[in-house]
Amino acid sequence: MKIFLDTASIVEIKKGLAYGIIDGVTTNPSLVAKEGREFLPLVREITALLPGPVSIEVTASDPEEMIAQAETYAAIAANVVIKVPINLEGLQVVKALSGRGIKTNVTLIFSPSQALLAAKAGATYVSPFVGRVDDISGDGMALVEDIALIYDNYDIATEIIVASVRHPLHFVEAARIGADVATIPFATLAQLLHHPLTDAGMERFLKDWEKVKH
Repeated sequence: MKIFLDTASIVEIKKGLAYGIIDGVTTNPSLVAKEGREFLPLVREITALLPGPVSIEVTASDPEEMIAQAETYAAIAANVVIKVPINLEGLQVVKALSGRGIKTNVTLIFSPSQALLAAKAGATYVSPFVGRVDDISGDGMALVEDIALIYDNYDIATEIIVASVRHPLHFVEAARIGADVATIPFATLAQLLHHPLTDAGMERFLKDWEKVKH
């Protein structure tokens, strides 16, 4: 399973790359706004940092304006992926961009039917938001299972990005199900490595090492 970092922070991306486990980056308008920087220069810097896909979201509501935005962003670098919302206008945009060889990530997926329609329109990726489904007493990972089953039934090439990951269990379940990608915040990435037995083991090893003559 590929790991994308869900951030627009240059500092976090550099740290993630230094660990050697980051395959790509996803951003959204909220994450970009947090950085307090001019948008296009920030995107250029992010895309230059890593060879893997970088998802950039369109913010217009009219299909033609969305396509124009997408073409501007796609021209920045070959690894740009355009994030498009799952609605009727978004499907039109995905179809148009797919025909022009521009990769897309259809976002705000909350049902298997949305994921199937996005794939039919030509989406490169779909992003089911598992944490937000859990927030309303749903089962976010069951949604991912349903999408994966449907895609397997018809040999659909669209990749599943498990998004809105809130904790390590989401990550592990995504891998168990066979999702293609999990996109996670930097704080969650750190949680994946933490285990109390590892901490206790390291502490014991260091104490024992102090007793060794050297």
